[in-house]
Amino acid sequence: MSSSYYKLDIETREFVGKKSTKAVRRDGKIPSVLYFKGDEPKNIAIDKIKLYQALKSDQRVYEVELGGESQYVMVKAVQYHPVTDEIIHLDFMRVRRSEKMTISVPLVLVGKPIGVIEGGILSQALNQIEISCFPTNVPDQIEVNVDKMELNSSISIADVSTDDEEVEILSSSEINVATITAPSVEEEVPVSDDDTASEDGEDGEDESSEDQKSDDGSDNSEESKE
Repeated sequence: MSSSYYKLDIETREFVGKKSTKAVRRDGKIPSVLYFKGDEPKNIAIDKIKLYQALKSDQRVYEVELGGESQYVMVKAVQYHPVTDEIIHLDFMRVRRSEKMTISVPLVLVGKPIGVIEGGILSQALNQIEISCFPTNVPDQIEVNVDKMELNSSISIADVSTDDEEVEILSSSEINVATITAPSVEEEVPVSDDDTASEDGEDGEDESSEDQKSDDGSDNSEESKE
């Protein structure tokens, strides 16, 4: 579980609009909006380099300081440049440490299934799982042990559990998580005697045709000499 949060340094933006936004980007910052439940959103700016460092930390909840008080936020929406794919705008949403929130975290398969040892192929159908938990208790990932999976078997969300009672799984229990299937074998199509005879017949017909053309050509040559 995450015991600490990556701290984002933010600054408030007094002016909004295209000119102001361009000026913020020229300064190496990304214009953003911080949303509060029941309050007016605040226009902020974040240093681009520090933001990318925070995103690489694999954390989903970040700590910011606003009005001299620590707040916890998570990314609500990201806008990318259509050509460079750089982040050009972010929406953040504040979360309260005392209130549970809904968030998606990575779902990781661990172990070596029996079915794979027997030659089967393991396919993971779901990479993220939706959970409800407190912002101070967000798991980095949820692991699923697949050691006992046999050939031609599957597991679903119903087979996923967590050791933390405060973490509630919200994804539907019927959603498939992983499957082990036997490798496909390509069967060779036998060639029948009829097919062989047909191919020989076509070749023979071509050869006789060529011979006939040669004979005709020879006769015509002699007639022209006469």
